Amino acid sequence: MKVINTSPKYIEWLNAELMHEESTRWLSELRFIKDEDHFFEDLIKLFTLQLIDSKNFTKSKELVSQIKRLRIKNAELINAIIIHEKELKIMVDGKNQLKEEALYKEKHRDTLIAVKKYFKEYRNLKSQIFKTIKGVMKIEKQKLLLP
Repeated sequence: MKVINTSPKYIEWLNAELMHEESTRWLSELRFIKDEDHFFEDLIKLFTLQLIDSKNFTKSKELVSQIKRLRIKNAELINAIIIHEKELKIMVDGKNQLKEEALYKEKHRDTLIAVKKYFKEYRNLKSQIFKTIKGVMKIEKQKLLLP
């Protein structure tokens, strides 16, 4: 999935309900990633000895640092989206606050871009983790098959 730069005209068409649904979907996906992160942590612990092998050490160290960085970013995004959701009342309070509503829409657009960027980084990390673990598992399987 590509990060698509949205135009301010697109954001103007979004109503409060659509922005709420999108924010809720983001929160759901980020919380799932948070849980999935624990799975990757356990997977890495399971193959720790193989991953610290001289061939895999540098790559493994890089993966672990990326996991930590994205874990922090995940928590930041979750908190930002929760705050963003609470600020949605500006859009539905029935008052004409054009400046505040425009700022909220701009913030929503910025959040959209940040979330899409995070999802892209996370998918790349996820594929790197699977690729590395798959390689380690193949080597281990070969060791078991050879007498």
